[in-house]
Amino acid sequence: MKTISSLSKIIIAVLLALFAAGCGRNEKTKTLFSGGVIFPDTASLATKEMMASQVVPFERQYEWQKLEMTAFIHFTVNTFTNKEWGDGTEPESVFNPTEFDAGQWVRTLQEAGMKMVIITAKHHDGFCLWPTETTEHSVKNSPWRDGKGDVLKDLRSACDRYGMKFGIYLSPWDRNAKSYGDSPEYNRFFLAQLNELLTWYGRVDEVWFDGACAEGPNGKKQEYDWEAYYGLVHTLQPDAVIAVMGEDVRWVGTESGYGRDTEWSVTALAPGGKNDMKEINGKLGLSPSSPDLGSSRILDRADRVFWYPSEVDVSIRPGWFYHPEEDNRVKSVHKLVDIYFSSVGKNSLLLLNVPPDRRGLINENDMASLKGFRSYLDSLYSVDMLKGSRPYGQGTSYAIDNDNTTSWSPEGKVSAEFAAPVSITFNVAMLQEDITKGQHVDSFTLDIRKGYEWEHLISGTTIGYKRLLRFPSVTADEVRLNIISSRGRAHISTFSLFRSPEIIADPIINRDKEGNITLLSESPYAVIKYTLDGSEPTRNSPSWLNPVALPDGGIVKCRSYINNMSDSGSTCTEIFDIAPAKWKIVKADAPAIGYEAENMIDGDIRTMYHTPWDGEIKGMPHEVTIDMGEVVTLYGFTYTPRYDENKSGTVERYSFYVSEDGIKWTNTLSPGIFDNIKNNPVKQTVMFSKPHTCRYFRFIARTSINNEKWVSIAEIGVVTMPPSVRH
Repeated sequence: MKTISSLSKIIIAVLLALFAAGCGRNEKTKTLFSGGVIFPDTASLATKEMMASQVVPFERQYEWQKLEMTAFIHFTVNTFTNKEWGDGTEPESVFNPTEFDAGQWVRTLQEAGMKMVIITAKHHDGFCLWPTETTEHSVKNSPWRDGKGDVLKDLRSACDRYGMKFGIYLSPWDRNAKSYGDSPEYNRFFLAQLNELLTWYGRVDEVWFDGACAEGPNGKKQEYDWEAYYGLVHTLQPDAVIAVMGEDVRWVGTESGYGRDTEWSVTALAPGGKNDMKEINGKLGLSPSSPDLGSSRILDRADRVFWYPSEVDVSIRPGWFYHPEEDNRVKSVHKLVDIYFSSVGKNSLLLLNVPPDRRGLINENDMASLKGFRSYLDSLYSVDMLKGSRPYGQGTSYAIDNDNTTSWSPEGKVSAEFAAPVSITFNVAMLQEDITKGQHVDSFTLDIRKGYEWEHLISGTTIGYKRLLRFPSVTADEVRLNIISSRGRAHISTFSLFRSPEIIADPIINRDKEGNITLLSESPYAVIKYTLDGSEPTRNSPSWLNPVALPDGGIVKCRSYINNMSDSGSTCTEIFDIAPAKWKIVKADAPAIGYEAENMIDGDIRTMYHTPWDGEIKGMPHEVTIDMGEVVTLYGFTYTPRYDENKSGTVERYSFYVSEDGIKWTNTLSPGIFDNIKNNPVKQTVMFSKPHTCRYFRFIARTSINNEKWVSIAEIGVVTMPPSVRH
């Protein structure tokens, strides 16, 4: 007789304890609410939870969710002016991608696993990538293809050729349109542009609006007619989802690539930009960035809910448009995998931006990361440990629907057991709900049994369309999934176990105030090879053993090797300028306790300078003056916002002055703005129009992203390397 410890097959016991109201109703007769539902005035929390569990996506939302990964293409005059936000004054002549190939874009993105491409048809600068009849600020007046080119036409053709879906981004904020700020006139102008895009290029699967709304060329702000915008999309492209300032798809609230651990697709957050929706969110105090959008605590205060799923947008580079100085800062395979698990793996869709370069091609560095990313995913999903398993055993209660969906009954504690043919070792679990029947699961756990003892493995909250959990590799005789709480009957369509391939962690490059470089790797037993001359590290490069002095700056590249140097990770690159060893704070507003001004020149991004945020507060502007201890030539400066998730005090508008003697000062540029830093709070590098010789510099924070009275600075630095060297 075989003992439990010698079982050759894995038994998966699924215990479900569902306590939500209404769970005993007949599923075939249960009412489903497409897109959302309004609660009765007297509804109890239990009734609200039951009704929320019956909200399901519109067909267009469901088809969108199944894509899992889509691609953003940011491409316009900014690509050629090296800006993130153009100001609308850029001449059409700067746009000239001499090797433009939309087929290369789509082929690269499809091979990486993307299912749709969304193009910035018009960004904030107002330049149109199609030969619009609404403005002269477009490709028809550029030298590209003698003014006869059409980026959207070429992209549409490439998407058809490779079987990819097609989406458009059209910025409502237009810094070139003279009518911007004359709300009725500009809304007619914008609708005419939208009409062209929705009628000239065949089927459109996603229309992407952002909420940017600032001054136009006349200094006025615009009132957007969201109802008219949405109505036109629904009329001309009824199968298209509208994101993220739209009614179908929700922005996750950050551009970091990371979603919430608890992500409800059924939210009390009202969708879109219409005034009645804004009023609902105002009363509830909700925004896309709120940590909780759909819990019972939120439902208890809400009078309605919506099917409003999350889209996680992030760029493969620090910026959204191509910048040559970021060629060595493309996200590594390790980072892309982490983002995948934190977006697709947390009930969201991943929208990954891959910006073409000035040739009009996706850069080779981006392609290398995408290729490695796809290779990882192919390996991860190559073997489903439970593929072909079916429930069995005494007391089993389950149903296999016509669409092969497995669901489990809520009546009491019921077990369903699955058998795999051989013992398995795994480190990833995948769970999916059949969201065409709603999102139900509120919390769950996984247990494993080795021999006779059960051990807790991992816990989770929501599941939704897809949930991926990672943990150290385990081998078990049995595995048990426990649904701890659920809003009504759970419909689990997928429960799979995988063994993730080994992936080498990126080395971490640090430099202290004195200029000493340290390299760290989270991969055990990794050997780190490095170079200081800009060349690619190889097995023959020096091994990092002790801190390396780099006080005058330089380019550090490193790569981790494992398995006796047979396997290597991605190359990591950091560009350092002069170390602040000689620097002194000449002037700075009084700091909050523990956030001294010296923190912004200590070389450690984990510390920061922060002015007081309570008590008697000095308001903006805040000024910092620094003596570098020597005369240098500056080509620009850098500002690094605070390291933590809190964005409070992050600078948006600024001025920067230089001086040789600390008495006479030169303004290096007009008051500037850190483009998009509110949504993408990464290190900012600002280059001057000409170099300046100086010993002192003064940074003035004029406004913060949230209009606070205080300021926070993790690091302030300078650029002494000519642009040609930095690239």
